[in-house]
Amino acid sequence: MSARLSDYDYVLPRELIAQRPLERRQDSRMMVLDRTRERIEHRQFCDLTAFVRPRDLLVLNDTRVLAARRFSDDGAVEFLFLERLGPKLWKCMLTPGRKMRVGAAASIDDICLRVQKVDGDGSRIVVFDKEVDVYAGGSMPLPPYLNRPSDETDAARYQTVFAREPGAVAAPTAGLHFTSELLKDIPHTFVTLHVGPGTFLPVRSEDIAGHRMHAERFSISRKAADTINKAQRIVAVGTTAVRVLETATRTNKLVRGHVEPQSGETDLFVYPPFVFRVVDALLTNFHLPRSTLLMLVSAFAGREFILHAYNEAVRERYRFYSYGDCMLIL
Repeated sequence: MSARLSDYDYVLPRELIAQRPLERRQDSRMMVLDRTRERIEHRQFCDLTAFVRPRDLLVLNDTRVLAARRFSDDGAVEFLFLERLGPKLWKCMLTPGRKMRVGAAASIDDICLRVQKVDGDGSRIVVFDKEVDVYAGGSMPLPPYLNRPSDETDAARYQTVFAREPGAVAAPTAGLHFTSELLKDIPHTFVTLHVGPGTFLPVRSEDIAGHRMHAERFSISRKAADTINKAQRIVAVGTTAVRVLETATRTNKLVRGHVEPQSGETDLFVYPPFVFRVVDALLTNFHLPRSTLLMLVSAFAGREFILHAYNEAVRERYRFYSYGDCMLIL
């Protein structure tokens, strides 16, 4: 166990960062980790069903990514719209922030907006001159490490095939590998966590315990909770599903591992030595060095084993990050 940020680092050649999705979702590679024996096996994602037992349940995040990226009419300011607060009022992140202080103005689709407030996390509250649907002309908010504008391919592929609840500004990327045909063969249910921009924010304190997660909206229906509570083994698809499940069980102090139906916000930060109450197995992509997501998988499988697996993934030329390959931790 380590609480030092520098202990969650690894070296990744830039050419291993997947810039585009594969032609077919299901063609990703899948590294399989056995936590108990600390063994690694190299498989394909289409082999997933071979690891699913009777009475297993996959839990997936059905959030839908919004076309939340916009530019000012002069192209000088990039906006990431996070939430509609009122008829003409929006919360957003923008770049470059130094140009857009309180009172600063810009225009989108010839509609003027002004910065009304700057929040402590760097986000802005902006007010438009009139009502506007900012998503109508928006594009997919690709992760910063892709460093390119989104296109028609991203509009389809930076979205899971089961996305139905709009609200995210980043995809739950472990779900990107699934096809509708594959899901038909696996027992599954859905929860929702609207992934926010905090997923890309760096951890700045060397003592990771000092990091604070941005709150993200989530929900779990009674039907989903009942299905989860009846399952024998829970396979979380993605770190966002983990955070929903582990948040939902912590509202019930009487029954360990019992998931309660609920809606709300979670700022749960999962890092070693976190005790998992619901999740038994995890399907996840490969994450950035020093990120909260790497800390979560380290809590689940052990930091040293995870870093060993990541180094092997580099040697074996796996594709990393959002459009990359995946890892199944059993």
